[in-house]
Amino acid sequence: MTIVSFVVQLMGATMLLLYAVRMVRTGIERAFGASFKRVVTTTSHPLSAAGTGLVLAVILQSSAAVAILVAGFANTGAIGFGAGIAVVLGADLGSALLIQVLSFKLEWLVPLLLAIGGGLFIKSDRRKLKQAGRILMGIAFILISLRFLRETMDPIRDSAFLPSIAGFLETDFITAFIAGAVLAWVMHSSVAVILMCVTLVSIGALPMVAGVSLVLGANLGSSLIPMWLTKNMGAEARRVPLANFLIRGSGAVLALFIVNKLPVLQYLSGMGEAQALINTHVLFNAILLLTLPVCRFLLAPVSRLLPDAQGGAEVVQQINRSVLDNAALATPNLALTCVKRELLRMAHLVETMTIPVMDNFHSYQQDQVAEIAGHETHVNMALDDIRHYVAALPKDMDELDQQRARELTEYAIALETAGDLVVKHMMPLAKKKAGGNIKFSKAGREELVNIHERVLANMALGFNVLLSDDLESARLLLEEKSEMARMERSSRKKHLKRLSDGEAISFESSNIHLEALRTYREINSHIASVAYPILYRGGQLLETRLIETISDEGLSQVK
Repeated sequence: MTIVSFVVQLMGATMLLLYAVRMVRTGIERAFGASFKRVVTTTSHPLSAAGTGLVLAVILQSSAAVAILVAGFANTGAIGFGAGIAVVLGADLGSALLIQVLSFKLEWLVPLLLAIGGGLFIKSDRRKLKQAGRILMGIAFILISLRFLRETMDPIRDSAFLPSIAGFLETDFITAFIAGAVLAWVMHSSVAVILMCVTLVSIGALPMVAGVSLVLGANLGSSLIPMWLTKNMGAEARRVPLANFLIRGSGAVLALFIVNKLPVLQYLSGMGEAQALINTHVLFNAILLLTLPVCRFLLAPVSRLLPDAQGGAEVVQQINRSVLDNAALATPNLALTCVKRELLRMAHLVETMTIPVMDNFHSYQQDQVAEIAGHETHVNMALDDIRHYVAALPKDMDELDQQRARELTEYAIALETAGDLVVKHMMPLAKKKAGGNIKFSKAGREELVNIHERVLANMALGFNVLLSDDLESARLLLEEKSEMARMERSSRKKHLKRLSDGEAISFESSNIHLEALRTYREINSHIASVAYPILYRGGQLLETRLIETISDEGLSQVK
């Protein structure tokens, strides 16, 4: 029973640790995720790129999350190979420094973090404050899970079970290395694995030498995670994770033999055996940054391993080709799936149209505007095709399928309207700004950029909701709609404040700024409309607020 109890408690503590790390990362992504692309892609010097990656890894509590972000940006050409690998290597060091911070004795903070974080999360209506509460609670849960790990190990530390395994790992450093890699892979979090190892070494349940081998293995496993999660992306996206794996993996193997064959650990363990693990981890990832000057030379070999896909023109033609299948019309379920696939194609086109909007406000490019107008033509054609396709569905479909067909058609109309707003409102505003040599104030441009990034993030979320019908994601999307309205009001007030303060540059750009704000909000509203039927079916949306209004205001008059 002792072993069973130990395993159950260990699994519980580990799951709490994984959940806490994910909770912090989710809170940060929801609060600030829309700005990550701008932060990552505006840096090109290797050192500044590495610094950006370091900060993002500390914020997101995961170097793998940063690697996946970079892979996504590389896939669209927003970041080059050299800058991308520099960001990822910096993120590896940032993840190591985060472990140093979390290893401090901070248990006294737990009640304070829970009280403040819980209050913000439950009581606050402001999105960022709510997510700040989520982050604080996640940090508290990390500290609680580490305490649980220590308490779990105490009863079994002196038994014959744990010392035998620990002794075996101490003598067979290759097995320990592989075990660390497997743990990081299975848990999808090197931070969680290394924190566990540090905790076990600190209470004497695991020898320092075995812990170091496990930590180096976790570095290898961590570099495998982005490769696996980006396996379905394009070649450009997968090259950065592959290069990181080659650098970090080969470095981990080399470091494994150095620390186990040479007397180097004695110089790292002056502050304690547990600290030796952290020192090894930090030093290892810091040394990897020395490869920054030569990282760009890896592009040629990884390009040979992952060559560019052939037939780019065919890919573009495929994007502009309808996926509606007339042969599926006789089977409503298959036909509705075809409609959803066509909607996703429309959504991708609308997203492609929206991405360069702020670039054209900064520097108007006629060729790009013409390309955006071409995409709108295909969006309009897709809407017409969906209308005709839905009209051709069998008339004897059950009521649920008929309702779903109407909902999908309505969302197609919403997407087409969002595309029209980009072409017929945003692009003329950009042209007017360029023609009149009008400049945004620094604060005004930053506000528009933030809103633009939020709209793109909400597009990605909306398209995921369309695909998954997930109730929680739909709720989040509707919360984002309210947040967008708040951001638009806030920017409008700040703009009017700048006008009252007499800023000449704000007078010149006033109409364009306010029109852009309103249009961004309308685009976001159309994108978010996919959430309403999902929430209504889930019983989380009232059909009308009329009854609530009467009960609150009119009931007193009746009485």
